[in-house]
Amino acid sequence: MIEIGTFQNLKAVRATPHGMVLHNEEGDDVLLPNKYVPEGLQEGGEVEVFVYTDSEDWPIATTQRPFVQRDQYANLLVKEISALGAWMDMGLDKDLLVPFSEQDLRMEAGKYYPVYVYVDEETDRLVGSNRFRRFLSQDNLTVEEGQEVDLFILGFSDLGAKAAVNGSHEGLIFKSDIFRTLQLGERLKGFVKTVRPDGKLDLTLQPEGYAKVEPNAEKILAKLRSTANGFLALHDKSDPELIREQLQMSKKTFKKAIGGLYKQQLIELVDGGIRLK
Repeated sequence: MIEIGTFQNLKAVRATPHGMVLHNEEGDDVLLPNKYVPEGLQEGGEVEVFVYTDSEDWPIATTQRPFVQRDQYANLLVKEISALGAWMDMGLDKDLLVPFSEQDLRMEAGKYYPVYVYVDEETDRLVGSNRFRRFLSQDNLTVEEGQEVDLFILGFSDLGAKAAVNGSHEGLIFKSDIFRTLQLGERLKGFVKTVRPDGKLDLTLQPEGYAKVEPNAEKILAKLRSTANGFLALHDKSDPELIREQLQMSKKTFKKAIGGLYKQQLIELVDGGIRLK
């Protein structure tokens, strides 16, 4: 069976008035309409296509490049609202439907929202949802403390930013660990700070402990080198908010970093701050 919602390389087997018929290795076929058939594609050749369903729920192939595939997260624009739900631009001629039942909050046309894209089992249609909990599980965790992970920002709360972790689990970046503005639907790298007994994940944008001293030390050196006199008016008594504003790191991280730089004799501690040697 042709898989819906993914890119796949298929073999061109027969030209028809409506387009090129493509086969997978199992011999299942799908039509690539004429407007998508690449110039020079002949019977026997291969082409990479994305497969979805048309308005009649028949599988159809396209050479267009959607913004997202099945079982993935993306931040998409709502083009219009209908009686069925919100229609989002996913980069194809056919838009992605997010039914009202799959909307955590009612969506509005002209705005971007993070969604998870899946295949509806009854219709084989690609559908979007931002009711994320049912697609994420804290059972059988595939991550461990200290591991670098892929994050997708799902939303914000009083505690911090909620994120999908490697597309499989949910985690939280506490406000105290956020040193720059995060955007809804943003993709970024992060680290697992703590795995709680109930499977909940605490996340951080920087590796914990000594592992983060070196890159942050480089950041401080770069800041010092960018100044006219190699001086930075920050020290171990500086206000944490001032450190966060200038370097996007915590005071604890800053103190560890300058301690390492001082031991390596790369900086000197002077009145009112630090200076390059």
